[in-house]
Amino acid sequence: MSEDPQQNDLDALQDHLFEVETLLAWLKPLDDAGEAPPDAASAENHDALLQRLRQRLDRMHPADVAYVLEALPLEERLLVWDLVKAERDGEILLEVSDAVRETLIESMARHELVAAVETLDTDELADLVPDLPQEVVEDVFQALPTEEREQLRTAISCPEDSVGALMDFDMATVRGDVTLEVVLRYLRRFDALPEHTDKIFVVDRDDCLLGVLPLEDLLINDPDTNVAAVMKTDVVRFHPEDKAEDAALAFERYDLGSAPVVSSVDNKVIGRLTLVAVVDFIREESEAEQLAHAGLREEEDIFASVWDSVKNRWAWLAVNLVTAFVASRVIGLFEGAIEKLVALAALMPIVAGIGGNSGNQTITMIVRAIAMGQVNPDATRRLLRKELGVALINGIIWGGLLGFLATWLYGSGSLGLVMTAAMTLNLLLAAFAGVGIPMLRQRLGLDPAIGGSVLITALTDSGGFFIFLGLASLFLL
Repeated sequence: MSEDPQQNDLDALQDHLFEVETLLAWLKPLDDAGEAPPDAASAENHDALLQRLRQRLDRMHPADVAYVLEALPLEERLLVWDLVKAERDGEILLEVSDAVRETLIESMARHELVAAVETLDTDELADLVPDLPQEVVEDVFQALPTEEREQLRTAISCPEDSVGALMDFDMATVRGDVTLEVVLRYLRRFDALPEHTDKIFVVDRDDCLLGVLPLEDLLINDPDTNVAAVMKTDVVRFHPEDKAEDAALAFERYDLGSAPVVSSVDNKVIGRLTLVAVVDFIREESEAEQLAHAGLREEEDIFASVWDSVKNRWAWLAVNLVTAFVASRVIGLFEGAIEKLVALAALMPIVAGIGGNSGNQTITMIVRAIAMGQVNPDATRRLLRKELGVALINGIIWGGLLGFLATWLYGSGSLGLVMTAAMTLNLLLAAFAGVGIPMLRQRLGLDPAIGGSVLITALTDSGGFFIFLGLASLFLL
């Protein structure tokens, strides 16, 4: 049986975390006055344990160190952070989550931050700039060479969701009028090719893009052949202002490993977009969408202070409180009906619950389609017709089944018909809201995913209660 590589990676990460937590547990009694050290720690003094922990961290990949830091409470996290070699600080800051990065940066002195970020490439530095203190950014700007300073200025001026914010400035370019042999000699002068290089960009004297030379074509063709004769001219290219979502779709559609980023003014090559950057963007967008769907404003450090967590969660909880109060008032309008027919109290949660589930299915499909660029605001009417049709069929089938069960349980055919009608109407309401909410938010220029599940639940709860109890009051009492 083949092993799952992803599971193996997770097991390795957990092994790293277990080793670090074990060493920290051994250290704690030595730091706490009055406590006797356990047997495992009695053979080693405090300095030896710290050195052992430092060596363990040195052998770990920066991404693995980031995983460990995210899994530790604040006090232990800062202890481990102090043990990391200073020259690795920048790489690890790139890997940790935004929330954890904030706690690490707050613990560092100004000169430590400057030293950490100076080890990074320009595109990596651009990722950290929004989280750095202004005085640190100014110091780093002054220390950069002129070309890199302009590159950094270009990168940080682009919106976070644009190609310019993701592009890499490290790339290999060649002229089209040289031979493949010249290109090979040129590449051998590099200590290492830029990471994730699968093609070389072919440019003219003004650095305008002419085509691309895949490494495969470079290796299999006659070395005396000119680059212009074998280069690909049908090139997928991007501009810095292009949306990153559109670029991600292009990478998937055309199976790209990398692509040039050119100026929209003069077609000059200014950077490149790699598959790794696109995958990172997709992962971050997916995580942000999951958080937004649950009503969370941003990623949260699981060991953050109580107050920080409250600030992150309060907004949609407040909305939920209001909607829950509205739902309770809807029920209150029909207290008399519920008192006369107790079966209503048992059945109405079913109507609301099924409606909420159906609405969340619809909104998930619509939000995903918007993210994939498959729909636009003009498609609202067509999507509504389709989803209302699905809701109508589901309402008749499943509402009819529940109506039959209600008739059998309570001996009332009228109650069964009311149950069927209420279920169908609430599913229609859920379909309308599932399409309408994200499409309206998109039309208004807002994130379609934010708070969707909260709003759907509110509408289907209040609406379901009102429809079911209203129909029951009209036809059963």
